Amino acid sequence: MQASVPELIIEPDLLMMAYRSGIFPMSDARDDPEIFWVEPRRRAILPLDGFRCSRSLARTLRRGRFTVTCNADFAAVMQACAAPRRESDETWISDRIEASYRELHQLGLAHSIECWQDGELVGGLYGVGFDRAFCGESMFSRAPDASKVALAWLVAALRRGGALLLDCQFMTDHLASLGAVEISQKRYLDLLQQAQRSTDGAGALAAGALGAAAFEAAGEGVAAGDADGSGEGLALPAAFGALLGDAAAAGLSSSPGNFIAQSFTQTS
Repeated sequence: MQASVPELIIEPDLLMMAYRSGIFPMSDARDDPEIFWVEPRRRAILPLDGFRCSRSLARTLRRGRFTVTCNADFAAVMQACAAPRRESDETWISDRIEASYRELHQLGLAHSIECWQDGELVGGLYGVGFDRAFCGESMFSRAPDASKVALAWLVAALRRGGALLLDCQFMTDHLASLGAVEISQKRYLDLLQQAQRSTDGAGALAAGALGAAAFEAAGEGVAAGDADGSGEGLALPAAFGALLGDAAAAGLSSSPGNFIAQSFTQTS
C-alpha cells in the first residue's frame, strides 16, 4: 500500500504576514487538510504587568515542583496540545498546522515552554514570537498547575526580553483567572502595531491593512520576502536564559521559581 503524501505546509512567509495582521489559521479536525483564517472581533490578551499570580501558584513556583525549559521539545508540546481534550474528540491543530509550526520553529519564530516532572513532560505551551509580540497558540497540562507554571515563566521571560504584547486569541475562564482581558479587534491591532518594530514603518502598516478574506484569496501564493514586515523574531530563548541568569545572580537562596514568584509579588 502506498503511503499517503503529507499535505504541504503553510508557507512561513504567509504565516508571518498573517500574524503581523492579527490573523491566524485553524482547522476543523486533526486529519483535515483544509485551513481557515481567523480574525476575532474580540481578542484576549494578557497584559504583561497584569499577570495574576495567586498565593497557591506562587508556592508552586517557589517549591520548584517542575523543571521548566524553553524549546527543549517543541514537537512534543505541539503533539500534546493537539491531543483530543476530554470535552471534545476533535482538535483545531491539524497535521498540516502542526507541520507548519514545526517549520516555523526551525526558523526561530515559534517557541515552546515545557514543564517536566521526574523526567516526564507534564505541561507546556507554544506560540509565535516576532519583534516585541508573542502570540500564544495552545497549552496543555497533565499535572496540577503545570500549564499555569509554564505561563508564569513565559510572562516573566517576555517581560525580561522587553516584549509589549502577549496575545491569547480567545478568552477562557482559565486565562481570565490569570489576568487575561478581552479587547476589541481595533484595540488589538493598535497594540500589535506598537509591538512591531520597523525601520521605515511601511511593512507593519501594510500587513495590518489586510483582512482574513485576503489570506483566503492568497492561498499559498505569497512570495518569499513579502512578509518580512519589520525584522527579526522575538528572542524568547535568549530572554529565558537571561531570566535564569538573573535568578542565579540573586543568590543561592533564590531558585529560579522563587525568583519569578518574587518578581510577580513586587509588581502586583
